[in-house]
Amino acid sequence: MRLLEERIQRDGKVLSESVLKVDSFLNHQIDPNLMQEIGQEFARRFQNEGITKIVTIESSGIAPAVMTGFQLNVPVVFARKRKSLTLNDGLLTASVHSFTKNETNEVSIAEKYLEKNDVVLVIDDFLANGQAALGLIEIVKQSGAHVAGLGIVIEKSFQDGAKLLQEHGVRVESLARVASLANGEVTFKSEKAEELV
Repeated sequence: MRLLEERIQRDGKVLSESVLKVDSFLNHQIDPNLMQEIGQEFARRFQNEGITKIVTIESSGIAPAVMTGFQLNVPVVFARKRKSLTLNDGLLTASVHSFTKNETNEVSIAEKYLEKNDVVLVIDDFLANGQAALGLIEIVKQSGAHVAGLGIVIEKSFQDGAKLLQEHGVRVESLARVASLANGEVTFKSEKAEELV
């Protein structure tokens, strides 16, 4: 998605060879116009899948998930990282390790929001090692629902997440695929180059 790549080039900050900071438009301050474009693109890519629910994880996945839900006219359910007094029974849970924060969280969704006949699109802001996505997919499978695919705003293609998920038979659609963060610069993986291989 050219618009997203241009925004990453302009406003993204490379903090290391594995960390890209996009908090000025994606995961701290949110650009609603960009989110609307992202939602439209995910909806276009998954429009023929019969999606009935979107699942994401708090908090950075919520904005792109809601915009996609708006476009597909389906509810959005987000997994909570911390238990609350109102979310205490009938839970579907999975353990998710964050390499960025170096912590493991048990994420939860109330089982009443996912049904066996649901066709679920999982959406998240980043895909690196794939642990958050695998946790969300595990929760969806616990409910008996079908995972139609995974929509990722920014994929770090130099890490193993996409490959791991594809090995599990999951369709992965990433809007921006970062090939490298070396030398403080963002380079993207070209779709055309992959087709030639």
